Amino acid sequence: MRTSIAALMTGLALASTACTTTTPPPAEAPEALAATETVTPPAPLRPGLVPEQASDSYYVSAAEAVQKRIDAQGVKPAKNVILFVGDGMSIPTVTAARIYAGQKRGLDGESYSLTMETLPHMALSKTYSHDYQVADSASTATAMTAGVKVNSGTLGVLKEATRNNCALAQGNGTDSIFDLAEREGLATGIISTARITHATPGSTYSETPNRDWESDADLKGGDAGDCKDIARQLIEWPEGDGFEVAMGGGRSAFLTEAEADPENEGKTGSRKDGRDLTAEWVAKGPDRVYITDQAGFDATDFTSDVKVLGLFERSHMQFEMDRAKDTAGEPSLVDLTKAAITRLSQDPDGFVLMVEGGRIDHAHHGVNAARALDETDAFDQAIAAALDMTDNDDTLIIVTADHSHTMTISGYPQRGNPILGKVATGLDDDHMMAQDGKPYTTLSYASGMTACRMVEGEPDCTREDLSDVDTTEPDFQQPSLVFMGSETHGGDDVAIFATGPGSELVSGVMEQNEIFHVMGRASGLVKAPSAE
Repeated sequence: MRTSIAALMTGLALASTACTTTTPPPAEAPEALAATETVTPPAPLRPGLVPEQASDSYYVSAAEAVQKRIDAQGVKPAKNVILFVGDGMSIPTVTAARIYAGQKRGLDGESYSLTMETLPHMALSKTYSHDYQVADSASTATAMTAGVKVNSGTLGVLKEATRNNCALAQGNGTDSIFDLAEREGLATGIISTARITHATPGSTYSETPNRDWESDADLKGGDAGDCKDIARQLIEWPEGDGFEVAMGGGRSAFLTEAEADPENEGKTGSRKDGRDLTAEWVAKGPDRVYITDQAGFDATDFTSDVKVLGLFERSHMQFEMDRAKDTAGEPSLVDLTKAAITRLSQDPDGFVLMVEGGRIDHAHHGVNAARALDETDAFDQAIAAALDMTDNDDTLIIVTADHSHTMTISGYPQRGNPILGKVATGLDDDHMMAQDGKPYTTLSYASGMTACRMVEGEPDCTREDLSDVDTTEPDFQQPSLVFMGSETHGGDDVAIFATGPGSELVSGVMEQNEIFHVMGRASGLVKAPSAE
């Protein structure tokens, strides 16, 4: 019997050409040109700051790599920065989502283009962490938001801080690009379809040796010491006047265990310290609101000076496929992105915004390609909305992923074959069969919970016969090779797409922590290495 995807998702709360060439100029020519012409970059918008982690070896090497590009070509100043993170959005995910999105619209999927693929600059990002070849979302998010590589499982603390050890985290903190933006008077925002205390959004404001310490109820195991839980760190974030917008899932970590959840009957918050952090958010000023559903979202005037904490689910927000069934209703990622940009644009000094498509990752962990691709499509539509609402002359937009997943595309399917379907070559009326005589799907996973299945109470690891199974059905789970309780991340490089001022610095194969330096130098929030 195939495992229920709903149950899994609950438990999981990505020849050279032969043409003739002319004789090249003498070797001295380009050297002479370089000696006589220098690149003079435009004046930065801001003088820049020196982050706490500026002496870290990973920080220094990434800063120098970006500085070399700036020395060669300069950098245009950016007033605003938007970092889009497709959690788990591997390159095969982008390819499959392209085909899926085209086919979903009745178009040729293979030649279709996602919005992110139309951005003019791109590179590959190396996603390893300080201690793992295949990293998690906490270390990779910290690389992008703070410019350093750190230990997997930790957020906002340097490599000297080991997982679970609060004592070692003290004195090994970092300044994220959001910390620096608030110090310079910019508006800031974070949007996610995951919990707002989850690893990727948490990297913008928290410092913790354990990414799982989202509520005070989670401060157990290892040496929690005086460490603060992540939800508390969001509410107590000391930088500037705090986030103008913070919207996603994760209500439970902000409400006490005695408080009823506003949407889920019989459920409460998880906090044991008696603090209602949502009330504390509102109490910080008359311009602050807390919203939990579509009605609250619709009633909020994002053209005003309001500061919004939106927590639309106890845990992660709904998958886009399931959003219409939500009891209280919740906004889409496109809606959240539009609202955030509308609000942050009220600040004449500019803004820094993170938008995370967090549930691409969760669907992959459940070997549920249909939802992974649909979430990627929704994420791409949010990128399109941002491009429509911003000026390419003053807003740097970077689209990337934190890490990959193990999904593959294989099997010689004919062009136009449903990307979620079984492989059909078009050479005959039958699907292409494997050596065991059974059909197989175009998409599959190297690891996951479908390598074996329960048959009459016993595990059966022979490959399932999919002849009579509709593999395009939303709850279908793709086959996997290695039996795991949850599909794992992948270690392959992910893509970076970019546009706007500073995007020209995105090229080649980059260390993931260079993304911070591109954003910091283009926005003028980070000083050049020579000035630090």
